[in-house]
Amino acid sequence: MPGQLLIDAPRDGVLRLTISNPTKRNALDHAILDALTAALTTLDDGVRCVVLTGADGMFSSGYDIGDIPADVFPQEAEKLVAHPFTAALDALDALDVPTVAALPGHTIGGGLELALCCDLRVAASKIRLGMPPAKLGLVYSHTGLRRFLDAIGAPRTRQLFLVGRNVDAPTALGWGLVNDVVEAERLEEVALDWAAELAGNAPLSVRGNKRVLRELLAAEGALAPAVEAELIALREACFSSADMREGVVAFAEKRAPRWTGR
Repeated sequence: MPGQLLIDAPRDGVLRLTISNPTKRNALDHAILDALTAALTTLDDGVRCVVLTGADGMFSSGYDIGDIPADVFPQEAEKLVAHPFTAALDALDALDVPTVAALPGHTIGGGLELALCCDLRVAASKIRLGMPPAKLGLVYSHTGLRRFLDAIGAPRTRQLFLVGRNVDAPTALGWGLVNDVVEAERLEEVALDWAAELAGNAPLSVRGNKRVLRELLAAEGALAPAVEAELIALREACFSSADMREGVVAFAEKRAPRWTGR
């Protein structure tokens, strides 16, 4: 059964989008990602801030690729990551209103990049955050890695992606991966208070400052076209590798993967 994106307006000028896929720890599937893109690209003029969160004590466990059959895995896994996930990130990036990610539970993989795409992040104190590509055989996108470099710098990005170990919320706060850590019972209140304050700020100032920040970061991340094409090809190739399929299966079976380097 596909997941859902729940939509409500908990405060004046605030739109809340809640990821709900309870049987899969809020994994990001086509239905959720398409709904997220649609909601973000059709905002009402009265929306001054967007809150992104997760239902049932979880933010998101990342891409929904665990149940893809082996015979179509390379095509379907790459298709999910390359199109609807990228479209959702692009829609978040393009928003001229501020965004807040409220993280009530573990925030992993693509779920963490989705949160990092928001302007601000507030996390419940007991959660863990992580990027498991090294445990799955996945080559992450250069645009995604750039997002982490901008947020937490090269040493922490290397630790997150090359070691692949999850970090706790206080560590994430020290790294700059989140902006604040609060007790779980206060998370909703704190996130909505932030959102209400952001919604009450001068719209021209907020939109202008977001635009300046976006352009400055984009200018720093430019790559030569040939290099970018090479990095995209490297990522695409990983989806048809034996190691990635083994990594995903081993993760689902809770066992150590048997890597072959192919």
